[in-house]
Amino acid sequence: MPASSQLTRESPQAPRPIRRVAMLFAGGPAPAANAVISTAAASFRRQGIEVLGILHGYAHLVEYGDDHPMQEGRDYVVLDQARLKRTRNTRGILIGTSRTNPGKEVSHPSHLDDPERTALLARVHRALDSLGVDALVSIGGDDTLKTANKFKRFQDYLPPGSKRIAVVHVPKTIDNDYRGIDFTFGYFTAVEFLASEIRNLLADAESGRMYFLVETMGRSAGWLAYGAAIAGEASLVLSVEDLTDEFMTEESITDPKTGLSTTRKILHIEKIVHLIVGAIRAREREGKEFGVIVLAEGLAQYMPARYLEGVKFDEHGNISLSQTNLARNMTKLVEAEYERRTGKKRRVTGLQLGYEARCALPHAFDVILGSQLGVGAYRALVENGLDGVLVSVSGQLNLNYVPFEQLVDPETLVTMIRFIQRGSDFQRLARFLENYPHD
Repeated sequence: MPASSQLTRESPQAPRPIRRVAMLFAGGPAPAANAVISTAAASFRRQGIEVLGILHGYAHLVEYGDDHPMQEGRDYVVLDQARLKRTRNTRGILIGTSRTNPGKEVSHPSHLDDPERTALLARVHRALDSLGVDALVSIGGDDTLKTANKFKRFQDYLPPGSKRIAVVHVPKTIDNDYRGIDFTFGYFTAVEFLASEIRNLLADAESGRMYFLVETMGRSAGWLAYGAAIAGEASLVLSVEDLTDEFMTEESITDPKTGLSTTRKILHIEKIVHLIVGAIRAREREGKEFGVIVLAEGLAQYMPARYLEGVKFDEHGNISLSQTNLARNMTKLVEAEYERRTGKKRRVTGLQLGYEARCALPHAFDVILGSQLGVGAYRALVENGLDGVLVSVSGQLNLNYVPFEQLVDPETLVTMIRFIQRGSDFQRLARFLENYPHD
């Protein structure tokens, strides 16, 4: 075993023998998901450990009860050799996914000792216990890591003698905004897919002397927007990391129920639009009457309240950014500002991109990375006897394991996001390659 994957178990107890493992995937899809699932399952099976694939995340686990026992084929499947055959490079998710959140009532450590708030976590534990599961491999985004941490900590409050189910987490998101790992599986596949779309739009824009305003996925950080813009040769990219004080202002909001007013930071829309139109005009001075401008969808959360009316939230409390129509709203404002400043019209079309990339055929790098992370889940549990760690890699895909405590806020139990560092060489690369002359 490579020295890089050897860690000392924090608990003084000897590692428990693992005979059966459950694996689940939660949240949005990502390319190379099946590389993780397939290699992890194959690794466990090689050691005679049975692997159960829990279908559709936590959706079936939270339904468990005397009148709804876990049922093979409906709630889970056995990941045997026949089911795993040649799946590493396939699209989609072998075991499905969902956004069901069994920890939604737990937002503070004190809640973990509250039977009402932890009722769904308890149901998940009983469901897995009923299957004879010794460990859980959780695969998902920052919200799924948050749930995995709550599930681990919930077990600290179980009565003495209760079965302890170890849990390790494999980080997944095309947004690439995870602390504890440099790049998440599926990120580069998604970047290439979106970059290809942007290059197609560039050809379209040049033919018709127009602009596309493209909104890409990236709930909190701008990794996907930046990567797609760099590889797709976009004219300009903007994300939350670019929101200096110059581009922010405040608005007052009154709660209709309590009548209390609060202030929130919002985009200074006029200055953002001014910047975009300035880039368009700078390109015109060089004879370029076309282009593609990329906006990260995370900007939408800072839109003034009038743009967010009626927008829904998911079970993790996240705003449904796809419903905010950031690109279309900004398109209207950019067209109006351009006409005001020039007296001419400029056609701008707004598009949302991202969902198309989530189940794209994975590229070789993501398959390799996903495979190593899948093997890492096995090594964390079986070879190292770990519990409550994120499976990560560094350097030449050397495995390492990051404790949940280093990734989750101890008071709110919310996962901490990794943003592009302002002024970093990655951000500077995007600025250096942007296809318009900066002032």
